[in-house]
Amino acid sequence: VKIVMIILLVASLLTWIVIVERYNFFQKIKKINTSFHSKFWSGEDLESLYNEIANEELLLYGSLNVFKSAYAEYKQISTDKHISELDLEGINRCMRVAIASDEEEMNKHLPFLANVGSVSPYVGLLGTVWGIMTSFQGLSDATQATINAVAPGISEALVATAMGLFAAIPAVIAFNKYTSELETMSQSTLIFSEELASIFYKQSIRDK
Repeated sequence: VKIVMIILLVASLLTWIVIVERYNFFQKIKKINTSFHSKFWSGEDLESLYNEIANEELLLYGSLNVFKSAYAEYKQISTDKHISELDLEGINRCMRVAIASDEEEMNKHLPFLANVGSVSPYVGLLGTVWGIMTSFQGLSDATQATINAVAPGISEALVATAMGLFAAIPAVIAFNKYTSELETMSQSTLIFSEELASIFYKQSIRDK
């Protein structure tokens, strides 16, 4: 039972570390992208906007990453020739790769939360069953079978169940919250990529 409780305690500590890390990560992405969207939709020149972030060494995510990747591809193509339908498809492909890369990074550590949320109650239950079995087996050696003889073992076993729930509940809540935020951000980035593709398409028509 003590081994089970130690495992659940470690799982709980790791869960809270992941929860805090993912919270800071998503807050950072939302803050950066909100600022970027304000600049983008304010009508600021795309070339100037790109030059502001072209030399950024920090990892970019969301719409900012899509814009940087797509506009770099657009500049490379437009300097050589007029943009064709095939070139536009190449830009779209570049944006899809950026979105997929973002989703992979945003999904990082979430499977761990899912596993802790689904497995911890059963691990705690295992500790409880094991503790109760041990307590009742001890009655066979006891001279007098009373509740006092089994109460300490049973109470310890029930603590294992409580610890399993203590580890699982925050993990499930955090997993659902961050999965929802991931889907929202991915949808927002996808919509932005479609708007950006439309801008490139209109620019290609003007260049003809």
